Amino acid sequence: MSGTSSRMLALLSLLQSRRDWPGHVLAERLEVTTRTVRRDVDRLRDLGYSIAAIKGPDGGYRLAAGAELPPLLFDDEQAVAIAVALQSSPSTGVDLDEAAARALATVRQVMPSRLRHRIDGIRFTDTAAESRVDPQVLEAVSAAVQEQRTLRFDYGESTDRPPRRVEPHSVLARNGRWYLIAWDLDVSDWRIFRLDRMVPKFAGGTPFAPRALPTGDALTFLAARSKGSVSEDVWPCQGEFLLHLPAADAAPWLGDAEMEQVSSSECRIRVGSWSWAGLLSWILRFDAPFTILGPEEFLDAADGLAARITGSIPSVRR
Repeated sequence: MSGTSSRMLALLSLLQSRRDWPGHVLAERLEVTTRTVRRDVDRLRDLGYSIAAIKGPDGGYRLAAGAELPPLLFDDEQAVAIAVALQSSPSTGVDLDEAAARALATVRQVMPSRLRHRIDGIRFTDTAAESRVDPQVLEAVSAAVQEQRTLRFDYGESTDRPPRRVEPHSVLARNGRWYLIAWDLDVSDWRIFRLDRMVPKFAGGTPFAPRALPTGDALTFLAARSKGSVSEDVWPCQGEFLLHLPAADAAPWLGDAEMEQVSSSECRIRVGSWSWAGLLSWILRFDAPFTILGPEEFLDAADGLAARITGSIPSVRR
């Protein structure tokens, strides 16, 4: 790549990274004069990029949206990012696998051989998500969130009940599934809906004033509800164990639990779950001796659970 071409690519990359750039700052970053920056900006404009001049003491430039799609230029890091992102389409949970494959082939075709060799070296098989979301559903629901308009949709397989009516708040992706957090107008409460089960009825509902989530932000709200909590990202039942197992052997299986090494053969573990029975089933996975340290509610529940386990064994085996 020639000096002028590589410099223009660097200039375009800078203009894409933030809204406004003073001319002298661009010149310093590119190690050229402000006059050279003006010439390179004119060259980019000739290629179809809409670059506005900013008035002021220093002057500057802003990359704006154009009427047509200009030629796309990528640096090496951007090319690698595109290759990885497009090949990761199956695990996103959005039904865009074929479109992503075509996009990768199109981008690859117009890249110089140096970049083609780099992205060709990045080949992997992505695991498809269990559920798939129609891209049109994702687009319609996201638009309703951005425009703050009510949304009506059928939900699930049942066609007997009336459509849901909600004020959409946020769209989130988690572990290959897509969710809508919304205020359900029929029950006057917050609800979480899976996008793969939604069939929007029409776009352009009535405007509404946004409400504040109980947890403050959408990510915390989704995490809290997945743990059975209403207002905090915490498990409703939390217990503490002394596990008779080296910390190194327990560490790979902790998940969101906390561990403290007590000795070379023991560790203290604090973990949460939906229920006290869930806590016991979690620690039993290690197939090692353990001691329940608390809290008292857990110790009391453990007595009852032990009796249930003993009672489940046929008397002839006792």
